[in-house]
Amino acid sequence: MANHSDDLPQLNISMEEKDKLVAEVIRYVLFKNHQNSGSPIKRDELTQIVTKNYRNRNLPAVVIDEAKQKLTSIFGFEMRELQRARPSSTNQGRVSSQQSAADAKSYVLISQLPADVYRKYVEDVNSAHVTGFTFVVISVVLLAGGKIPEENLWHHLKKMGLFENDESHPVLGNIKQALETLVQQRYLQKDKISGPEGNILVYELAERALDGPVNERVKEYISQVVKRDVASVTGAISSSCCQLAWIVFVLGDLCYEKDFELQLKFWRESLKLLKDR
Repeated sequence: MANHSDDLPQLNISMEEKDKLVAEVIRYVLFKNHQNSGSPIKRDELTQIVTKNYRNRNLPAVVIDEAKQKLTSIFGFEMRELQRARPSSTNQGRVSSQQSAADAKSYVLISQLPADVYRKYVEDVNSAHVTGFTFVVISVVLLAGGKIPEENLWHHLKKMGLFENDESHPVLGNIKQALETLVQQRYLQKDKISGPEGNILVYELAERALDGPVNERVKEYISQVVKRDVASVTGAISSSCCQLAWIVFVLGDLCYEKDFELQLKFWRESLKLLKDR
């Protein structure tokens, strides 16, 4: 663990002042993570906490670094910096992007607790359906080749009883907002591109879906079900494939299931139907 105490004279700040700033950053990160359902926290927001009363331009990096260390050692969280994915549509006439360069640096909290401890003491069983929704949408986009036009995505969702204008789904509530939340949480990226028939919106896998454990877990479960490497089936997704993959989630007990592992069991069982189609 880095020790910044020797840097304090150069930063013109006392140990007590630095510790107070670190505590403020930690409180802010924990609060925002809970308030915004795990959406990324911009580095600029954390920098502003420090620069509100201090002008040394090196101080924010020191405070944020120590806050990251304490979030790990005390709270069991990794404060991971997201590496913003560059849309593949950039080379296909992209005319605008939902994200800007200004918010390129951001952080999310990743639990470092063992899976059994996390499930027992941290996991919110009331949000199990959201986890299932996220897992399946990521899988659908992955099987579509990592990106899918908005019109095609809604075409699949409508076949499953999930409509863009449905604001009162019995489990997910506002369907459009549920999908938009995945964009805010950086599981998906939404961009407008120009094509032969005008501008269209495209959803792509974003940083959190492409990074480490999430991406590997999705690929692992898909591979187990289809008995093939994910790369061999990527891009081959069809409306019937989507419908089968979702049928348990939308119509069955998966919507209300409290156990995440059982959710994945239902997901795997629904995917098994794909092998004979």
